[in-house]
Amino acid sequence: MISRYFDPFDQLENSSLFILGPRSTGKSSMAKKFCRKHRDKIDYINLSGSRIYLRLKSDPFLLSSLVDKDLIAIDEIQRIPELLNEVHRMIEDKNKRFLLIGNYNQKLKWKKIDLLDNHSTTAELFPLTWFELSKNNRFDLDKYLHFGGLPGAYLEENGDDYLYNYIDIYLREEIYAEGLVSNLPHFIRFLEYAACDSTQAVDYNGIAEKSLLSSKEVKNYYKVLKETFMGFEVLPWVGLQKKKTNMPPKFYFFDLGIVRTLQANHRAESENSFLEPSFNQFIACELRSYLSYKKIPLFLQYWKSKLQRNVDFIVGDEMAIVVKTDEEIDESHHRELLEIQQKNQWKYLFVISNDFKEVQFKNGIGHLHWQNFLDLLWKDSFFAINK
Repeated sequence: MISRYFDPFDQLENSSLFILGPRSTGKSSMAKKFCRKHRDKIDYINLSGSRIYLRLKSDPFLLSSLVDKDLIAIDEIQRIPELLNEVHRMIEDKNKRFLLIGNYNQKLKWKKIDLLDNHSTTAELFPLTWFELSKNNRFDLDKYLHFGGLPGAYLEENGDDYLYNYIDIYLREEIYAEGLVSNLPHFIRFLEYAACDSTQAVDYNGIAEKSLLSSKEVKNYYKVLKETFMGFEVLPWVGLQKKKTNMPPKFYFFDLGIVRTLQANHRAESENSFLEPSFNQFIACELRSYLSYKKIPLFLQYWKSKLQRNVDFIVGDEMAIVVKTDEEIDESHHRELLEIQQKNQWKYLFVISNDFKEVQFKNGIGHLHWQNFLDLLWKDSFFAINK
């Protein structure tokens, strides 16, 4: 077992809690462990069981007769979105608190917004992070860049088979069964090209041309990816003046193993996994997990200058990062950071790389090995944490 950093359960003291995220990241396992530990205080219902599912699907009002404790956990809540009506009634009338665990479901999404936003907090669970794996002495960079952080792919044998099965289940149960797209072959073709462009500024017209789709279809498909937790956007940084920009967002898939598997038909078999896009995505996912788990209210963004110089990540208005895979870094790698340095009073300017030689220059730019950077990040060396 890998111990997770993510521990949102203290929020249940005052409100209900909704744990969402991609399938198979460990939400159910974490909830079951919590419920076993507090079995005297919590009723647990798992809707993956056929008998309880059929009973509550036919009559959601039966929920109140199945529980008697003040705290109730419902796993796989996306299977019966209508149950949220009864959850809402029990919160309002009986002062109950709920721990709700689920994947994406379109009906669930809207019912949650309508019924529970004033009564619950939401947390998202991501794949295993560098911090979690290294704390358990289980992190291997090459392996992570290949298989990603889904526990079933990284920790078990036959990780490649697991990832192909994962995508198959995603397409059947979350896309096709929910009717999120009208043409599944079109969506699959889009997925492959979107994966190849992961970490890049989204080019709707370019992907539409390559995948033989319309730009409207492509924009809708990106929306589906975000809503089903398959990826996230990194928006362009607009500076302190907050001026509008025509720069598109960058799109990142939520897991390196998933994006690598989707790229398979367009990637040479001999291609080295340690390439800048994969390493860039690794850092993006780690930053995203850190900001979310630590509840730091800063946005993850990027910046591209008029000279097409690219700063990979900007955290709030405090930190600017350029990511390189090089094993030797020098001042020639400062061009992007020197340019953005003129736009803001930054607390931190970093080139993160595979170079073990770490230097702090008089111009304010520092060189950090990626592992040391992540270690300092998770030790809260850079940002204020609200306890």
